[in-house]
Amino acid sequence: MSPLPARSRAMIGGLAATLALGLAWPVAAQTEGAPEVEAEADAVPMTDGEKRLAKLLEGRVAGEPVSCIRTMRNIQMQAIDRTAYVYGRGKTIYVQRTRSPEQIDNNDTLVTNRFNSSELCRVDNATTIDPFTGIFTGVVFFDDFVPYTRVKADAPGEG
Repeated sequence: MSPLPARSRAMIGGLAATLALGLAWPVAAQTEGAPEVEAEADAVPMTDGEKRLAKLLEGRVAGEPVSCIRTMRNIQMQAIDRTAYVYGRGKTIYVQRTRSPEQIDNNDTLVTNRFNSSELCRVDNATTIDPFTGIFTGVVFFDDFVPYTRVKADAPGEG
């Protein structure tokens, strides 16, 4: 086997250096500017649904998630577009974000097939339909319900 001419060795060496630089560049590009990317992610404005939910939750504290909630006929579950379903009124309300909150549409009607008529649970079957046409629009997969309880304001003079 004959040794490579000097010119071929130089070309191969240059090619290896170019490849090494080409492979290192994507790693450097991923690390450069990382704080700016994080800052941009933090600066994402709240959606209208998130703003509406935040307003409903003002003055309330989240409790331990539960898998079922007691329901009453005269209380309707309200849908907040692309955010959550909210059930209850008064001191405690329950927030159900579902596994795909981006599919929640307040124009759809939620239809549940419950295992227990007095409770709504994460294992219950739920679908949505268009209220005007009656056409099926989706399936809802519940997660745990998070209770939000209104906190009492401190009396004047108390710390």
